[in-house]
Amino acid sequence: MSGGRLLAISDLHIGYPENRVYADSLAPADPGDWLIVAGDVGEVFADVGFVLASLANRFARVIWVPGNHELWTPPSDPVALRGVARYEALVTVCRRFGVLTPEDEFPVWDGPGGPVTIAPLFTLYDYSFGSSGLVGVGNAPATGGAGGVDGAGGPDAVRAADAVRAAEAAGIAAADEGRLHADPYPSVAEWCRDRVTLTESRLAALDGPIVLVSHWPLIPAPLSALRRPAYAPWCGTTLTADWHTRYPVAAAVYGHLHIPRTAYHDGVRFEEVSVGYPREWRRRGSAPPAPRVILGGPGR
Repeated sequence: MSGGRLLAISDLHIGYPENRVYADSLAPADPGDWLIVAGDVGEVFADVGFVLASLANRFARVIWVPGNHELWTPPSDPVALRGVARYEALVTVCRRFGVLTPEDEFPVWDGPGGPVTIAPLFTLYDYSFGSSGLVGVGNAPATGGAGGVDGAGGPDAVRAADAVRAAEAAGIAAADEGRLHADPYPSVAEWCRDRVTLTESRLAALDGPIVLVSHWPLIPAPLSALRRPAYAPWCGTTLTADWHTRYPVAAAVYGHLHIPRTAYHDGVRFEEVSVGYPREWRRRGSAPPAPRVILGGPGR
């Protein structure tokens, strides 16, 4: 059994200079420390790869899952890849530097609190999280465009269009629309369903305790803390809402909401490990939050 701790952080958003300095300062306290990076490192392809490679040089192991910002295709980014091709290119960069991704064999943490399988997940969202919690889950084929809005017919397109209209009425412009493309899928919702199906087959094959790692919350409960509930449809999928009880989950790690906290649902520990934007973490303190200890700390 090795020493060290299993740590987790997300939403570094290194496009902000203060956050980039903070990301560059992250370092292990023990040579055996692992670091989970639960998405939204940044938007520019080369910057994301550089930061993950730097972290891999410092920590014993780095595990990354994509967030929506890594999947954006900003007009100013020299790497113009979209959708699945962009994700696969990020996976290739991670593998070059030894960073584990959802496409790799799930690693087993055998340090304090182990052995525990760490399962990095990439599930996306399908607009099925509503502002009041759960809304219906459409299982019909998607017919929308890149963000699930363009095109006609189909429950996915209707649900996405309704979400966009509700967000706009609440003064929210959902940045994923027009920046996060699903190519070659006709919609993000359809890409999401394929990812969920693939992930379920892998989780079902596991024995023993698991730490689930996702950028998006796996359950709708954390969304009750959103300052703007109309943003909920971009925050996950109801298709994952029972994973923490269906599988032997020791802890679930996520980000995306920029509301760092520890909570228990059905007896399972959920850790949101977001740093967030400087204006957000400054409301909570003078420095960004440290990586959260998932395993290896007192009582864990």
